[in-house]
Amino acid sequence: MKRIPISRILLGLIAILVLSSVSSAEILKIVVDDTIQPITQEYISRAIDEARRRNDQAVLIEINTPGGLVDSTRKIIEKITSSQVPVIVYVAPSGSRAGSAGIFILEVADVAAMAAGTNAGAAHPVLIGPFAPKIDDEMKRKIENDTAALMRSVASKRGRNVEVAESAVLESKSFTEQEALSQHLIDYVASSEEDLFRQMEGKSFKRFNGQEVMLKLSGQPIAPFDMTLKERILGYLMDPNVSFILLAIGALALYAEFNHPGAVIPGTVGVVFILIAAFALNLLPTRFAALVLILGAFALFAAEAKFASHGVLTVGGIALLTLGGLLLVDSPIPEMRVHLLTALAVSIPLGLITAFLMSIALKARRNKLVSGAQGLIGETGIAQTALSPRGKIFVHGELWDAVSSSDVSIGESVVVRRVDGLLLQVEPLVVVRPVPAIP
Repeated sequence: MKRIPISRILLGLIAILVLSSVSSAEILKIVVDDTIQPITQEYISRAIDEARRRNDQAVLIEINTPGGLVDSTRKIIEKITSSQVPVIVYVAPSGSRAGSAGIFILEVADVAAMAAGTNAGAAHPVLIGPFAPKIDDEMKRKIENDTAALMRSVASKRGRNVEVAESAVLESKSFTEQEALSQHLIDYVASSEEDLFRQMEGKSFKRFNGQEVMLKLSGQPIAPFDMTLKERILGYLMDPNVSFILLAIGALALYAEFNHPGAVIPGTVGVVFILIAAFALNLLPTRFAALVLILGAFALFAAEAKFASHGVLTVGGIALLTLGGLLLVDSPIPEMRVHLLTALAVSIPLGLITAFLMSIALKARRNKLVSGAQGLIGETGIAQTALSPRGKIFVHGELWDAVSSSDVSIGESVVVRRVDGLLLQVEPLVVVRPVPAIP
């Protein structure tokens, strides 16, 4: 048997490895069409790690965002600058934007591009929260300068126009795709991904570590990288409007359980919904003082049913619940706050339903007992034996021992006046007959 030289075996293995590495060299694409928050940051970070593991040529981030949280933005910037795989950020499709935090991600990319009809900018830090009005001018300048310094650091390292990029922060300027291109904030304006790759052909760019790189992406396969089920669910829950609705429904369900102990289902639903809402709010910049307003609203709903203020307490509860919803999430952009329409749509029906349920519960407690032996008092029965004074009567579908205050014949009607254990105290039913009028 002829032996194969070891050198040929080694060459064959090397060729297999080279071919496998070439075949896996794809473009990993993700789509960010949401606010910038912890779930977005996790999604982008996971995609960059996966591209490095697969030895992909580049990561393409197609972005459309109104902005988001500063902490999440900084973590994304850190991940992109340390990425071993070149990162391309493409604002698309037409009508999209890279607002606020989005322009930071656009400027930190190895290659920045925008589609026609898009815009980027307006990255001035927004001061919000219960203490925002109390922040003095000096503290405001510190926050603005810190954010501007981050933009200068990112833009200068990528060789982009630092002064114009800084104006997006300090002056809240926003730029169309042509303005961004002419002022050297981005590298390309492209109508599609393939158009972008064709324009990049044969052109090099400098990475964050100073290394010159040239990519040949035209005609290369694009591998979409989707969110996991967990990220999709959490991304949906990160909408403050959804979190507020879950919190309100959970509170209403617990309220129903407290008024009807042992119902089980409302209590279970309430606990589940409140825990889910709490988990989502933990990832968002939540004002815990707003939760106190929400609890106060339910206290007013309960007081309405007890004190019957003719709707005054209910209106107060609705106002507190609406205000608590609006202040629940302390976010720099409107897209990450509870909308007024959502707050009203939840607060008004919830207030009316809660007050209605509480009033029913209190009325039921005030009504006389209509079950058991005490429920027989005032009921009418039929004498089954002669009562002189003791015998048996038929009442409520049962045969009872009874004693009458006067003799009663079989078949006559009696009224139960008292219950002594298993003995009923009764008296004959007096029927008042109308007296015929004299003509």
